Amino acid sequence: MTYEATRLQVETYFDRTATKTWERLTSDAPVSGIRATVRAGRDEMRKLLSSQLPKDLHGARVLDAGCGTGALACELAERGADVLGVDISPQLVDIAHKRKPSRTKGRLTFQAGDMLEPRLGAFDYIVAMDSLIYYSAEDIGKILDKIGPRLNESMVFTVAPRTTLLMVMWRVGKLFPRSDRSPTMVPHTSARIASQTKGRIRELNRITSGFYISQALEFRA
Repeated sequence: MTYEATRLQVETYFDRTATKTWERLTSDAPVSGIRATVRAGRDEMRKLLSSQLPKDLHGARVLDAGCGTGALACELAERGADVLGVDISPQLVDIAHKRKPSRTKGRLTFQAGDMLEPRLGAFDYIVAMDSLIYYSAEDIGKILDKIGPRLNESMVFTVAPRTTLLMVMWRVGKLFPRSDRSPTMVPHTSARIASQTKGRIRELNRITSGFYISQALEFRA
C-alpha cells in the first residue's frame, strides 16, 4: 500500500469511525480494562518521548506530527516551546483546540493537514507518537528523509516492534479486515527502519502495557 493510500485509510478511521473512542481514551473518563492498559501505555510513551527533549524548550520550535487530541503538544508548549500540532484528522484537531490550556496562548497552534507539507517550515525537534505505526518501513524511511532537511536537532517517534504478538495480530488483520477496525499496524525492527533512511536511527526504550506495545526511536538527519 502506498503512503497516500495508508494516509487516507488512517484519516478515514480517525475522522469518521473512532473519534469518540479516542476522545474518551485520551481524557480522564473511565474506560474498560483493555483500553485502560492502552491509556497507561500511551501515558508512559508520552513521558518517554517528552524526556528526550530538553527540559527548557524556550526558543525552540517543535512539530507534533500526528498530534491527535494534543496532550504531548500541550506539555511541550508548557515547557516553553513554540509548538505546532498537526494531524490528518480535523475531528481530533477540534478536540485538541478545545483542550488547549490558556497558559500556552501564543505558543501552541493546532491545524489539520499533512506533517510532510514543506510550508510548515523548519523545526528544532519533531515528535511523532504512534502516528507512523501503520506505514511500511519504506514509507517511514521516505518520511524521515523528507523531514530531515527541515530538522535542526532530532525527531523522536514510535513504531510497532516486531514481536510475536504483534506479528500474529498483523497477520490476523490482513486475513480478516473489518471496516470498523483501526488500520493494521505494521511491525518493524529498528534495523529495518535504519536501512531505509539516509539519517541515523537510535533505539530508545520500548513500552509494553497490555495490548499497547510500542518502540521509541530517535532520528537525526
